[in-house]
Amino acid sequence: QVQIVESGGGLVEVGGSLRLSCSASGTTRDLDAIGWYRQAPGKQRELVAGFTREGSTDYADSVKNRFTISRDASKNTAYLQMDNLNPEDTAVYYCRAELLVSFHRGTYYPEGRYLEYWGRGTQVTVSS
Repeated sequence: QVQIVESGGGLVEVGGSLRLSCSASGTTRDLDAIGWYRQAPGKQRELVAGFTREGSTDYADSVKNRFTISRDASKNTAYLQMDNLNPEDTAVYYCRAELLVSFHRGTYYPEGRYLEYWGRGTQVTVSS
């Protein structure tokens, strides 16, 4: 069972920086996709930045040129460097990962099935 753990959240002033880390354990295979989402109070969860299944990166317009996603060589640890933070970035940040499997709970999927995994989130608060 893949487990996702996030770290690095905290309280920062406007214009400051934080670096979030996401670590996946429980698998020896490279994750097929990994990314960061966030959810602010009263709002829906949204994609912040991620590596797609094809290996490209995707960013929300609101964080382009401020946030940078990266991953280590094993592909099972991802980072989110957040610079020039503003109060609108305040949210719980979640890491999400995907893993393509052929078998799941006793069922064989000849074309594979993507399983998704979520961490519990880390709070980021930007004070003005």
